[in-house]
Amino acid sequence: MTEPGSSDATKAPAPGAAEPEEPLTWRERLRRLLFGAPLALQDETIVHRLSLIPFLAWVGLGADGLSSSAYGPEESFKALGQHTYLAIGLAVATAATVFLISACYSRIIEKFPHGGGGYVVATKLLGPRVGLVSGCALLVDYVLTVTVSVAAAGNALRDVLRQVMHFPESWVIPVDVLLLALLLVLNLRGVKESVVALMPVFILFLVTHAALIVGGIVAHFGDAAGKVEQLAADFSHDWHSVSLGPWAMLLIFFKAFSLGGGTYTGIEAVSSSMGILREPRVRTAKVTMRYMAVSLAFVASGLILCYLLWDIRPLPGGQKETMNSLLARAVTDGLPGGKWLVFVTLLSEAVLLLVAAQAGFIAGPRTLANLAVDSWAPRRFSALSERLTTQNGVTLMALASLGALLYAAGASPAATGAGAAATTAHAGAHGGDVIGRLVTMYSINVFLTFSLSMLAMTLYWWRTSREPEQRAKRLALFATGSVVCSSILLVTVCEKFTDGGWMTIVITGLCVIACLLIRRHYVDVVRRLSALYSDLANLPLPEKGNEREPDPQQPTAVVLVSNWGGLGIHTVLNVFRSFPDHFKNLLFVSVGVIDSGAFKGDHAVEGLETRTESMLQRYVDLARRLGLPSTSRLAIGTDAVESAEELCQRVAKEFPRSTFFAGKVIFREEGFLQRFLHNETAVALQKRLHFGGLTMVILPARVC
Repeated sequence: MTEPGSSDATKAPAPGAAEPEEPLTWRERLRRLLFGAPLALQDETIVHRLSLIPFLAWVGLGADGLSSSAYGPEESFKALGQHTYLAIGLAVATAATVFLISACYSRIIEKFPHGGGGYVVATKLLGPRVGLVSGCALLVDYVLTVTVSVAAAGNALRDVLRQVMHFPESWVIPVDVLLLALLLVLNLRGVKESVVALMPVFILFLVTHAALIVGGIVAHFGDAAGKVEQLAADFSHDWHSVSLGPWAMLLIFFKAFSLGGGTYTGIEAVSSSMGILREPRVRTAKVTMRYMAVSLAFVASGLILCYLLWDIRPLPGGQKETMNSLLARAVTDGLPGGKWLVFVTLLSEAVLLLVAAQAGFIAGPRTLANLAVDSWAPRRFSALSERLTTQNGVTLMALASLGALLYAAGASPAATGAGAAATTAHAGAHGGDVIGRLVTMYSINVFLTFSLSMLAMTLYWWRTSREPEQRAKRLALFATGSVVCSSILLVTVCEKFTDGGWMTIVITGLCVIACLLIRRHYVDVVRRLSALYSDLANLPLPEKGNEREPDPQQPTAVVLVSNWGGLGIHTVLNVFRSFPDHFKNLLFVSVGVIDSGAFKGDHAVEGLETRTESMLQRYVDLARRLGLPSTSRLAIGTDAVESAEELCQRVAKEFPRSTFFAGKVIFREEGFLQRFLHNETAVALQKRLHFGGLTMVILPARVC
């Protein structure tokens, strides 16, 4: 790694002077085969090369919205029952809502260009506690995004394979697990790699479904007048019916509109994932939103209209075939190669559902990382891997999604009382129950986040005196969005409370409680460390220190520090207290860790290096005022332990009489929680250095 160019830092080894790399072990070779080789952090173009242009962002983030056409329009249309004449208004309302929510989030992106989505909006405008609720709702939402996508992919895959073979229902859960594992590996390799790999499927879906919708509408041009006359007659009959009437028709329409809320669930993802977009990010995000809105409005409303024109209804009894499959077979019936057209259309839909899970795997870990940066979640979830992915968050998303999938399968009506066999057949005869339950669960959280974001922006434009020429338009836009989203949320909760809605509320509530407890723990530790620092900050030290450079042949105390504060100062003083008059040099080392909070631009590494060097200089000044020659060394990396080990090995060669020291917060009763919330960097590094033949001492700081 390249060392900083300050006078207190040694220069990087000259080309050819470095030792040759050791051969990779079989485990390392397997790891690189699956996840790819480590990326070079010092490459200033790395952020630019890994970021997504609008089209790729549309593939990675917009696929969630487009894939909802596999279940959103169907759920909405089924809720109309026999009153299918309302489908024309439903199609118009669906397209209008897509454009409304997209327009709102485009304006949110303008105000919050660094991303964070509903979590940041609610935190900044409604307060941290409300922001926490929004963040937890988003987190559960993205877990369920992955779950719904995989479960619906299983259903669509069953429809595809039914065209050519018998598909045993016992295969479904193993296939779901395999699909989750595939997505996990792709996302651990990197966001761009996973998006590019799945892009052909996205394009195939667009082509096949555009042809299906356009063909389905054009085929009915000839009988359009008769169809309109029939629909008008049905509408008039129910309007003047004593048993129904206009109010009941309105309630049926709004219920169907609300239960199709899963259609709009992917729109938030762009706002949450600004960090992966190509500069200029605001422009890239708004173009991506435009692509998403147009494509989603066309597909969702087009499918609803085609259901109406072709009189597509759910199959009676226990027969479970998606309405999209029924529509595809109806439209292509009698066409040359019609069976294969259906096969390709449904195959593209099935695989796109896996692409849609990308939104959960991209935006979910970033939402978790934002919570971790703000100390609502364990800080290890803000760390990036050597492939610059939020590895811990991606893994957690996969595990949580698997748990949600198994819960929904086991909780479906068919599984109740039927034992393991019913659970295994979750995507078979009762796959629709699972999808409906999952869609309900995550639609509630989506619209909770939407509602909080719209409310926050409504209040902002109500209170602000800035941009008076835009104020009235923005206020009207967000007020309308707030009313629509809140209404959909209320209807969905009331209608589906006993069908998975209560579980969503309970899980989100438990997530909020857990985050509150984690934050309280971190705040308490910081408070105690701050009290320790305040006692040490007033040490009576001379203004002018020892300016001599350290002698590499003298005993050297090497202190590892992560930031300027009480723990670092306490460690320095403990070195002198434990080893009086032994060490003649004091050297400070630190690793600037690139995490999701720091990795946000082309100059992120350079900025982190500057901040780390400045922090180290404060320790150097302290040591010199204590009378010892002092200097510093630093490294930049994504893994604190691995980077620190490499740095310490280099320091040991430069200062052969070195002893390494690190401070560690000690708890009176240390259990799993403390070890999980605090990453045990010092202990892990000590084991590695001891194995490498170096001496490292951990000095305790009892603050709890």
